[in-house]
Amino acid sequence: MKNVIVYSLLLLSLAITAQEKDKNLPEGNSAFAEKKYADAEAEYRISQSKKAKNAIASYNLGNSIYRQNQVVEAKAPYLKAIQSTKDRSQKHQAFHNLGNVFMKEKDYTQAVEAYKNALRNNPEDDQTRYNYALAKKMLKENPPKDDKKKDDNKDKKDDKKKDDKNKDKKDENKDNKDKKDDKKEGDKDKKDKGKNDKPEGKPQPKPGGISKDRLQNLLDAVNNEEKKVQDKVNAKKVKGKPVQTEKDW
Repeated sequence: MKNVIVYSLLLLSLAITAQEKDKNLPEGNSAFAEKKYADAEAEYRISQSKKAKNAIASYNLGNSIYRQNQVVEAKAPYLKAIQSTKDRSQKHQAFHNLGNVFMKEKDYTQAVEAYKNALRNNPEDDQTRYNYALAKKMLKENPPKDDKKKDDNKDKKDDKKKDDKNKDKKDENKDNKDKKDDKKEGDKDKKDKGKNDKPEGKPQPKPGGISKDRLQNLLDAVNNEEKKVQDKVNAKKVKGKPVQTEKDW
């Protein structure tokens, strides 16, 4: 932070007019020049209280507080000076020193913005340009925790999406495998059914196209016919033989 250049220049514009109405502002300037920063602060506060929109008193008050190493407290007077003036030079200096405050706080994001606004009001200032480049470098090397957290969350989200996608793919492959297995199982069942299952109440046909019962009926019919033929033959044999009417003695 030693490389950060601080504007300690007091805004003295309209000093003659201010002296006529406000003696505290020049007295504060004198105390500041003597490095009596606490006395200067007191005078600037009185001057600021007399005129709410006193950009000069606000800016100089910020400088006197900053020089007492009360960096955070210096922020409010600088902001008030920025709001109270339309003068581009005054805005430039206030934004520059506001950037210094943020650099001390290690709030590099805000520091970059402050220096950027300072350059908008005075693009030719090399000191501001240097501080702006330094703030950008520090921001790059020290990203905000929130951004890091967002990046971590994003990485986690991406990893989760990737895992979910892989899981879905695995599930899809498993489903396809299960479907294939089911199909194979179904085909196997059909095949086995064709081989082993016997429909209830229906005789299974033999290879010749005649069922077992049907074949048995035909055999029975043939046997009956043969029996009838045999009976006729036997009847004729009996008819041709002499019949004994009497018993032999």
